[in-house]
Amino acid sequence: MTTRSSAPVRQSSVRAHNLALVLHTVANSTDRLSRAGVAAATGLTRATVSALVDDLVAGGLLAELDPPPRTGAGRPAVGLAISAAGPAGLGFEINIDYLAACVVDLTGAVRQRFVEHADQRPAGSQVSLAALGRLAARARLAAEADGLTVAGAALAVPGLVAGDGLIRVAPNLGWQDVDAPALLRSVPELADLPISVDNEANLAALGELRVTGGDPTFLYVSGEIGIGAGLVLDGELYRGVRGWSGEIGHVTVFPDGRPCRCGARGCLEQYAGQEALAGDEPLAASALGIALAAVVNLLDVPVIVLGGAYAPLFAELQPGIEEELSRRVLTSGLAPVVLRPAALGADAAMRGAADTVIRAVRDDPAAWLRR
Repeated sequence: MTTRSSAPVRQSSVRAHNLALVLHTVANSTDRLSRAGVAAATGLTRATVSALVDDLVAGGLLAELDPPPRTGAGRPAVGLAISAAGPAGLGFEINIDYLAACVVDLTGAVRQRFVEHADQRPAGSQVSLAALGRLAARARLAAEADGLTVAGAALAVPGLVAGDGLIRVAPNLGWQDVDAPALLRSVPELADLPISVDNEANLAALGELRVTGGDPTFLYVSGEIGIGAGLVLDGELYRGVRGWSGEIGHVTVFPDGRPCRCGARGCLEQYAGQEALAGDEPLAASALGIALAAVVNLLDVPVIVLGGAYAPLFAELQPGIEEELSRRVLTSGLAPVVLRPAALGADAAMRGAADTVIRAVRDDPAAWLRR
């Protein structure tokens, strides 16, 4: 009989856990916590909290606030808050008809935002990513001139992405097996940054989740020239076995319908993508309703969020979508689906991309302090 030995917990692991605990306690508090307040909330000793706070302040993760005016005996306690002057996340996005980049600080505020509108389909991956890299470099340099330190970068793309950041296929861009991180790092201002890549709808869903802080389970639908979806279940993004879930744009809504760039016919994005949407909004709304009804019947999602080009047109699209949902969803009479516009609108994907960098710092502040 073999027994499993328990490895001792390293002191560095305990410190890393406690740093994250203190940082999250301050971040999630609705009050202006003092060091004593953090100690009371976490159960750590005041001496331990004080040492951890000193490290977090020195690393630019926490800021000490001026105490409120003195109203009684004793010295008023200094409050703590997430720092807006430390590490920041660089998020950028490439889509069919635009490039975008933004920098978000540790509090979640957008500090820099750049967008360039141009059709990327004729350019090819190398030219498009070089242009995006230059745009992202502008955003980084502007952020650093503002006193921030960019901790990393994340790219949102309209396609299927492998775990190593390789874009396996982006059909509307005509890309296949594109090593986006390598191409982006050829821009000198980005060469030293860790760069991750994810599907734009996934990142938009994560951005929506963080900003709204409300529905823990929802389907986010990103309406661009292509259509993608991000599924959030109990506050976590569902990616599928290979990480390629959410390709709702290629759900068939009209068999033997219009040919699609993917090689099939009758795909949703041929009727409700941004280009089709401009020609026939009622048909787009109906097609969306048909596809979304199938998702609801299969997965029982209670909330659908419309983002991208759909957000500003929500009032026009809502009646047609809800008519189809009411007609086609088996449980519509028992529990109607909530349909709402995205809070972040067209910026959701790049905001969500930047937020993945910020969340990594907040989840593991010890790693940031070691840097």
